[in-house]
Amino acid sequence: MPVLSLTADQLLTTTRTVRKRLDFSRPVEPEVIRECLEIALQAPSASNRQAWHFVVVTEAHKRRALGDLYRQSFALYRARPSSAEKLFADDPSRSARQKRVMDSAAYLAAHLHEAPVLLIPCLQGRVEGLSIRAQASAWGSILPAIWSFMLAARARGLGTAWTTLHL
Repeated sequence: MPVLSLTADQLLTTTRTVRKRLDFSRPVEPEVIRECLEIALQAPSASNRQAWHFVVVTEAHKRRALGDLYRQSFALYRARPSSAEKLFADDPSRSARQKRVMDSAAYLAAHLHEAPVLLIPCLQGRVEGLSIRAQASAWGSILPAIWSFMLAARARGLGTAWTTLHL
């Protein structure tokens, strides 16, 4: 897959969470995912430990199961009184934008299983009970790798969606 000729500024300003515009019918070659992962592995991490890994999910039944879990989490999230859908209720311009965001999030929840590839970033071990410093180190180490993967995918014309409800 060819790399787009984007400047660094263009790449950084056009890499967004894509929900409604994901092309679920477009196959993604394993070597493209491998290239993006190799780039992600170059991201900085605390003490150069890389105490994380990625799980690549391509099997339809596993994507469907993950999509089911994500939909369940989304339904719980949306039902909360403090969900993002209710943010900025007192500000009409921001409220309208937030409604569009929630509509796109609902769309992703309904269609996540259709994505040809799901990439699950995983920390090694658990962070509950760790000191704030250790938790910050863990999250601060994996997030640059995830962002690097997303930028590499964007440079190859692929859309990505940052999700957290599955956590």
